[in-house]
Amino acid sequence: MYKVFISEEKIKERVIELGKEISDQYHGEQVVVVVLLRGSFMFAADLVRAIDGDVIVDFMVVSSYQGMETSGEVRIYKDLAENIHDRHVLIVEDIVDTGLTLTKILEVLKSRNPKSLETCSLLSKPSRRIKEVAIKYVGFTIEDKFVIGYGLDLDQKYRQLPYIAEMTH
Repeated sequence: MYKVFISEEKIKERVIELGKEISDQYHGEQVVVVVLLRGSFMFAADLVRAIDGDVIVDFMVVSSYQGMETSGEVRIYKDLAENIHDRHVLIVEDIVDTGLTLTKILEVLKSRNPKSLETCSLLSKPSRRIKEVAIKYVGFTIEDKFVIGYGLDLDQKYRQLPYIAEMTH
């Protein structure tokens, strides 16, 4: 059904490195971390704990997936509670493959005039890009595999795995 693709240990090490890079960028300035639910919740929780600084956390619920395929249509089910005008904003995503979801979210949030707007994704799958999108912080770049675990799902299952696994059919 699935096999371990990125171990729990490798994830922990990389999240700590990302937290340090992000801490260095904002050095003492407040950052609003926008967590894209549901897939990013585990990564975001660990990442926020690894950031040394003034962090505010807010959430958006967005989706473009049905089963193992992207629908191409990005839907926002829950918007931010925080006002991000003139504030540093870091979007935290679980995986960027086609780039459609992140492109849409960036458009929406840019229109709210943040002081800065950066992106952090646990996984990047550049071979699937339809829309090129800049990701400042990338945990791991992977080939075109369908992955689950550490928050990523298949029809809401497997999110609880402490590692990232590849579906093997």
